[in-house]
Amino acid sequence: MVAADIKKGVTFEKDGAIYTVVDFQHHSQPRLAAFIKVRLKNIETGQVLETRLSPTDRLNDVTIEKKEMQYLYNDGGIYYFMDLETYEQLPINKEDCQDALDFITENMTATVKSCKGKIISVEPPLFVELEIVECEPAVAGDTNKNVTKPAVLETGKEIRVPLFVNNHEKIRIDTRTGEYMERV
Repeated sequence: MVAADIKKGVTFEKDGAIYTVVDFQHHSQPRLAAFIKVRLKNIETGQVLETRLSPTDRLNDVTIEKKEMQYLYNDGGIYYFMDLETYEQLPINKEDCQDALDFITENMTATVKSCKGKIISVEPPLFVELEIVECEPAVAGDTNKNVTKPAVLETGKEIRVPLFVNNHEKIRIDTRTGEYMERV
């Protein structure tokens, strides 16, 4: 692959390290060589860096493996996921699955991404249904259309919900934005 074909989310190997593209911009100026300004995240260290690439630079493709796995339980800072095909249990560090833990509970499935045997990330389903465990009661007479209130989900994540939503109700959430969608 050449650098001119770069997109967000592309993973490649450069100088012995594996990077994922966070953001990029193509730059060209009259009488100067074109270049691509790229923000890269090192998969192994988590470090984000900015660099310039020439559109003709060769990048080594890296294969990302995606596998649907079921979240079983946690033991301290280790979270166990089970492969749905082989029933093997995979221990994953909290740092590698922190973002997904806001939206998954025990026995939910998630997508585990890995590269060369190293876990890159854990992604929850796009939409999840979770129960509200703590929420203020609605105030009578407040009829403004876009008023929201804080609510704590069963995973411990706090989100904003409309006034009519109450404790112990199940709601659907878009995990990409972390926003309330509807009551279930």
